[in-house]
Amino acid sequence: MRALTLILTSLFILTTTGCANNTEHAAVQQNKTEYLTYVKAGDKVPVTHFVDTQGNSIDLSKSRNNKLLILFATWCHDSQRTIKHLTASDIYLSPNVDIIGIGREENNAALDKFAQEYELNFALVADTDRSIYNQFANTGIPRLILLDADNNVVKTLIGETENVMTEVVW
Repeated sequence: MRALTLILTSLFILTTTGCANNTEHAAVQQNKTEYLTYVKAGDKVPVTHFVDTQGNSIDLSKSRNNKLLILFATWCHDSQRTIKHLTASDIYLSPNVDIIGIGREENNAALDKFAQEYELNFALVADTDRSIYNQFANTGIPRLILLDADNNVVKTLIGETENVMTEVVW
């Protein structure tokens, strides 16, 4: 009975912390840190220039499309599920939406491998030191940030639910 209780408690902890890394997991458990989002609807996006894994410069102001920023990690099961749901959605092939994946604490090689494995057709940006991620949130991935054509935040979502893509509506 004690072993069953331990197993169930462990499963609960794992499911309530999402894809936090070990440091985040400890902070969430010790301090009951809540997931904070630093941008809200109506805000201008804090980052407008990126360099993708292929060395291409991305300037959000050059596009009049809506944009979907996905902050994720290749090792995170919630991120993997969200990417699979994205690639199966109408948004994935929409000519009116620019998608940019930002790999939190990821390098170019890991992101390129992930892009090949998941057959991704959008730019991936390595955020090796969390300098991009930290402008959007304190913890929790995947994060989806919806921007309008003027780069204003429309909505922010945490993709730890079964299919967060159903909530991606501008």
